[in-house]
Amino acid sequence: MKQLKSLDDIKKLKFEKERMFYSAEHEDILAGLTTDIYFLRTLDILNNMGLAEQEVTAEIFARKPGIFVGIEEVKNVLKDKNIEMWALEEGQKFQPKETLVRIKGSYKDFGIFESVILGCLASPSGWATAANRVKEACGDKNFVCFGTRHLHPSVAPVMEKAARIGGASAVSNILTAKLLGEDPSGTLPHASFLIAGDTLSVAKAYNNIMPKNHKRIVLVDTFKDEVEESLRIAKELGKDLYGIRLDTPSERGGVTPELIKEVRAKLDINGYDWVKIFVSGGLTPERIEILSQAGADAFGVGSYISGAPAIDMTMDIKEVAGKAVAKRGRIPGLVENKRLVKMI
Repeated sequence: MKQLKSLDDIKKLKFEKERMFYSAEHEDILAGLTTDIYFLRTLDILNNMGLAEQEVTAEIFARKPGIFVGIEEVKNVLKDKNIEMWALEEGQKFQPKETLVRIKGSYKDFGIFESVILGCLASPSGWATAANRVKEACGDKNFVCFGTRHLHPSVAPVMEKAARIGGASAVSNILTAKLLGEDPSGTLPHASFLIAGDTLSVAKAYNNIMPKNHKRIVLVDTFKDEVEESLRIAKELGKDLYGIRLDTPSERGGVTPELIKEVRAKLDINGYDWVKIFVSGGLTPERIEILSQAGADAFGVGSYISGAPAIDMTMDIKEVAGKAVAKRGRIPGLVENKRLVKMI
């Protein structure tokens, strides 16, 4: 698909009536179909005025601090354009109003991608920043990102990659993990136990079919008291059991510090001190700190990361034909940042 260059190109667009998803494909993004229409209108006007070839320098900043993620996708959008680009490296922390990206070139070569560029940075940076807060709460303990179910499948892998950069120890999304050269991580859902009708029978089958090096973590809150079920599983699996998972629903009070302390004590008293306690279910950094102090060993975090707001990114033209400019209220000219690295 050819890149859009004017409003006339939009009129010529035709799509199959039975297109399966509203989500954009890679070709849609690179063609400019996911931008705001006013950038095409601007290009038509500048072409009419003979100004579309004008060399400009644009800078991107955020109004809140965070973890910078998404620049690798921006590079892929702009790599074949006649532009230069400098930016922070993926995963770096940034401060409000700090220059994060600088792009220099003819406006016609990158202007219509403003929405795309900002979108590639805003949401991933928000997700990574949330994951970083979770990591701080976990300290030296691990957490897995379980946020895929909360997002449209077309963007869920982007979110989980951002979470991994932000501090997640592993991700459950298969595509994300494979693109990162890792193995996806996860235990078992309640569905497996509900279908089988018994936690222990599933645990035994799970133990039998998994390779020896797999860390077996069994969910213990489906049918019986968590302590009772933990002891049943530990007795049956013995040293093959790496850990148990607590995901007690809010209808039963959720996972509490008292529950974790009781499970830990009963496991230890009965000689199962090697069994780890993995906790999931609506976790926030505040809850993680409390549950960690109570004895939880690792965590599964989903909605706190997937539901994190995007970090607003703004792109400003700061130079036109080498002359410093700015909209009213902002200082004309480039805002220097020695941390910027040449990307393109």
